[in-house]
Amino acid sequence: MTDRVLIIDDDARLAEMVAGFLSQAGFAVDARHTGAEGIEAASAGGARGGYDAVILDLMLPDIDGLEVCRRLRARSDLPILMLTARGEDTERIIGLELGADDYLPKPFNPRELQARLKAILRRRRGEGALEDRLHFGRLEIDAGSRMVRVDGVERAMTSYQFDLLLTLARHAGRVMSRDRLMDLVRGEALEAFDRSIDVHVSRIRAAIEDDPAHPRRIITVRGAGYVFARVQDQS
Repeated sequence: MTDRVLIIDDDARLAEMVAGFLSQAGFAVDARHTGAEGIEAASAGGARGGYDAVILDLMLPDIDGLEVCRRLRARSDLPILMLTARGEDTERIIGLELGADDYLPKPFNPRELQARLKAILRRRRGEGALEDRLHFGRLEIDAGSRMVRVDGVERAMTSYQFDLLLTLARHAGRVMSRDRLMDLVRGEALEAFDRSIDVHVSRIRAAIEDDPAHPRRIITVRGAGYVFARVQDQS
């Protein structure tokens, strides 16, 4: 099945270049050049508009890319890959907090864009699952349905956050560095923004911890990374 990708970028020349490269790689690509057009296309004919992923530029002429991200995420769990100007750390963090799955700073290598896009789609489909369900006390991680539940109640998170939690859980009791986590979750050894992991972990904690300020499931190991607690509160 051909994956359909929507590009939302006001740079028509760049959008055409990316569309051409991805088309050669087997993707079906559409492009929109304003935030309003992008939202309409991504929402037409259902929550996802028939698309498998969105490539979203943060600099748009009408609606700020971060606002587009927020609106898309409010409607569906459609995977979103942000394009940002190099050095825009604050915008990247906000975008991740709003629910974007990944980001890529401009200028970028088209092959890296393709690799990140494929990684997002693999995560969405749950390819390479080792176990269908993991249980840790009141926490259940269902790799098959890609759902997380606490006390039987589903907790919402992005595709990237689900895979990050799943990776931590599958290595329960082991300290995982940020670099190692990014390599495992992406499926590629790619250059990445180190602190993006911290943002995602914060969002995961907000979803699964009883007290995110004092986490008991995902523990920070200063100077080393994170560890998922093997034994957790059963109450």
